[in-house]
Amino acid sequence: QVQLVESGGGSVQAGGSLRLSCAVSGNSASQYCLGWFRQAPGKEREGISTIDTAGITRYTNSMKGRFTISKDNGKNTLYLQMNSLSSEDTAMYYCAARQAYTGCGFTRALFGYWGQGTQVTVSS
Repeated sequence: QVQLVESGGGSVQAGGSLRLSCAVSGNSASQYCLGWFRQAPGKEREGISTIDTAGITRYTNSMKGRFTISKDNGKNTLYLQMNSLSSEDTAMYYCAARQAYTGCGFTRALFGYWGQGTQVTVSS
């Protein structure tokens, strides 16, 4: 079992940056594929990025360039650095974990653990 708690969301003006954090407890973050997803009102939850146990990162095409995923296994914490934010980035942001043997893609159903989310609001 693993528990995930996101933080770092808030309100920011367009063009600004935010860094989200996700504290992992229960088991070591190094044992899981970890990922970031987001869900805007009226839209499906979409993948942003994942990082596997070897530190290999993946991004969905639309998220490449502005978002950077990282993790600190010593602190059991996952991060998402977000730059050049626009109003289209307004959403609830979630971190998630899946067992490493299941791979590290973006299939939501394979992520068995989710945080409660942190809201990001970008004003233009």
